[in-house]
Amino acid sequence: MIEAVSLPIEINLKSFSEQLHRLGLQHRIVEESGRQVIWVNSDSEAKLLKEALEQWLALGNHEQSADASSAGSPISFDKARNWPNLIWHGIYSSPFTWLAMIICAFVAVISRLGSNTSAVRELFYPLLPSSDLLSLLAAVDSPMVFLNTLGPMFLHFGELHLVFNMLWLWYFGRQLESLQSRWWFLGLVVSTAFVSNTAQYLVLGYNNFGGMSGVVYGLVGYSWAIHYFMPRSNLLINNSMFVFFVIALVAMEIFASSWIATAAHAAGLGTGLVLGVATVVIYRFILKRQVIGYNRSS
Repeated sequence: MIEAVSLPIEINLKSFSEQLHRLGLQHRIVEESGRQVIWVNSDSEAKLLKEALEQWLALGNHEQSADASSAGSPISFDKARNWPNLIWHGIYSSPFTWLAMIICAFVAVISRLGSNTSAVRELFYPLLPSSDLLSLLAAVDSPMVFLNTLGPMFLHFGELHLVFNMLWLWYFGRQLESLQSRWWFLGLVVSTAFVSNTAQYLVLGYNNFGGMSGVVYGLVGYSWAIHYFMPRSNLLINNSMFVFFVIALVAMEIFASSWIATAAHAAGLGTGLVLGVATVVIYRFILKRQVIGYNRSS
């Protein structure tokens, strides 16, 4: 990330940050030496942010209190010129999130939302030994077999299944991709997909399942762990949202376990929590930082 602007600590940037989020401009605000520094992903995003900031300051919105932050006037961009840039930068700042969503949408069309599984049978979990975990892991003996274990995350069965997963993938994915390295984010997705799909396969004993839910729950667990232990990272998640996901998981197991891949959900959540805590340990005790992903040289 690069530094876009530096402002006095007295200026209340809450409403400005909320308006940038609504416009899809990813950013982070960090306190440094008594000033507020806004970070973005590219020089062109920094230019857009500076234009927006000039208009916002001219409207006097920085003088309002934090409680009244949502009442400010909207930023009046030249839409014909800036909206294409905003869309492009949204994709540029979170390419793996958008790529996953596009693949899921394509697979949904090809499979007719899971009603024509023969067209996408290559995406089902490979038929590996399911008697125990060690036998299964021993059978994952090539990169192609490993990639096949990830395939189920692109399968969805029904409109609600697809829409629910895509909304939450977009919500958490775009935050995490702009927070840390994109390759770190890709590793997080791959790890949670492998663990959640494998857990579901071991529990069921067959491979007729799919969905991005295990990955979504992994992103939830990862985001919450970072939010809880390093809240200055400014991830948009709180304890109530985390509890909602946990309650939803328990409810699915009680009322819809025969239709919902609850093992994948639970395994994804656990994997995300473990990776989140491990990331916090690395940043706080090895890198000696108080904010996840904050790096002057990035």
